[in-house]
Amino acid sequence: MWTDERVELLRKLWTEGLSASQIAKQLGGVTRNAVIGKVHRLGLQGRATPSRPARRPVRIARPRQPAGTAPVAAGSMALRQRPAPRLVDVEPLRLEDGATANVLTIRDRMCKWPVGDPGDANFGFCGHPVQEGCPYCAEHAAAAYQPATRRNKPRGDESTRREAETLRWARLAAS
Repeated sequence: MWTDERVELLRKLWTEGLSASQIAKQLGGVTRNAVIGKVHRLGLQGRATPSRPARRPVRIARPRQPAGTAPVAAGSMALRQRPAPRLVDVEPLRLEDGATANVLTIRDRMCKWPVGDPGDANFGFCGHPVQEGCPYCAEHAAAAYQPATRRNKPRGDESTRREAETLRWARLAAS
């Protein structure tokens, strides 16, 4: 199968930069894996050119700006449309010993909204009674969950939606 002539041709084609599949086709009667195995056994290393072309960065067509408008930074449109996070100022429930509920003292029917810095010794949970089917009290549930109508409502005009969709596809292509 591997005659001296075929081995020499393999060496020549490998140093020219052909892929193992291309070499297998030219030699005939061998598979890509057989070529790779022989290359490794022969200890062939360097190649003139890479077997795969370099990946070109994905170019995304930018929406055209109407005349007389200044370009807007990519993330700024989304930032302007998002509502500010709702801050809830609920005093945590104090237990009999005066401390807030912690991992060891929290119960099923107590609000599990974290209060404070987890690295701090005073870290705890809200502890107020929870709403039915929810891990939070009414105030924290209102901050944690968006109504479906607001979440599904399209934001902005058509060009804004198109720009958001383009940015989403760009992030997907980059990953």
